[in-house]
Amino acid sequence: MKNSLFCLLSLLLLGVLASCNNYETYADKKEKERDAILAFIDRQGISVISEDAFREQGFTTDTAKGRNQFVYLDNNGVYMQIVRKGCGKPVQDGERTDLLVRFLEIAIFDSASVYNDSRVAVVDQMNISRAGSTYTASFVEGIMLSTYGESVPPGWLVPFRYISVGRPRKADDEVAKVRLIVPHTQGHSVASSYVYPYYYEITFERKIDLTD
Repeated sequence: MKNSLFCLLSLLLLGVLASCNNYETYADKKEKERDAILAFIDRQGISVISEDAFREQGFTTDTAKGRNQFVYLDNNGVYMQIVRKGCGKPVQDGERTDLLVRFLEIAIFDSASVYNDSRVAVVDQMNISRAGSTYTASFVEGIMLSTYGESVPPGWLVPFRYISVGRPRKADDEVAKVRLIVPHTQGHSVASSYVYPYYYEITFERKIDLTD
């Protein structure tokens, strides 16, 4: 009887130890996220610059002649590439406006994608407000709204300090376009819940044209 009880207790202890070994802490998940982001940067041939270098370049990132430069933003962990600064004007202090948004989202861990950038007729809409240096926004229509809810990922708002949002009027006018690597702390509900990083390509355009 004692031997049987001892064996049973031993098996239970082994089960508990195995369970503990399989448990992934938040720190473990963050480390996996960092490793996944760095591996993605390496695969994509991305060159990372500091915020000081970004400032010295006039708040631009170099995409000429095949260069693939992103700036790493220390305060939020977002990597950002400004492909086009955009026509029109920046969102002004005290302003509230609607934007048309086309995007590609790729989950860095498994390459699963969500997008609306392959059909001209399909577009998301978001409402954005600015108060000083603080931007807030919500989705009001489209795939992001139906997939993740109305909250715009904080990482999506990072570029608005550096881009303009307008509607093209002339042949050489282009809407703003950015590329982002967004860690879970700056992502949507799925990203934050599962500690998943995402890659984005996004264009922003005002829904209603503004006259000078």
